[in-house]
Amino acid sequence: MAPATIQCTLDRALAMKTLVMGIGNLLMGDEGAGIHVLRYLEQQHPLLSVDFVDGGTGGFHLLEYFQTYERVILIDATMDGEPPGTVRVIKPEFARDYPRTLAAHDIGLKDLLDSLYLLGKRPQIVLFTLSIAGIGSLCMELSDDVQRAVRTAAEAVTAHLESEP
Repeated sequence: MAPATIQCTLDRALAMKTLVMGIGNLLMGDEGAGIHVLRYLEQQHPLLSVDFVDGGTGGFHLLEYFQTYERVILIDATMDGEPPGTVRVIKPEFARDYPRTLAAHDIGLKDLLDSLYLLGKRPQIVLFTLSIAGIGSLCMELSDDVQRAVRTAAEAVTAHLESEP
């Protein structure tokens, strides 16, 4: 095979893979819940056909991931008024479909997704949210309610991955 053909084949293989990305700031308590769920998944449910990425607090440096993968599963904390630890699944099509407040990185993630759509790239995105009461002070521990929800969220992500082709 010619090098260009090999690269094209590799690009297609990567595009068919699923990316699971945790979003959050580990230094701000519950706001880092998405990263905690990601780490739990990596340790307890190593899925061979899934790539895991710590997306930190979001931002345009993540654009390449959304352009590379056809399916992206995001895990993030949200201050949506639900009881802390509530896990929800959202299948947003546009940035306006996301919860009104996605914690400390609300604007960056929505702007990133709007940029993707302007570039003509629309991966399948599924968002798993963990409700939090607010952004805490500097600490790396989760509140009891959110800590209990980490496993629930991880199991919901795993079930989703197993149910989707």
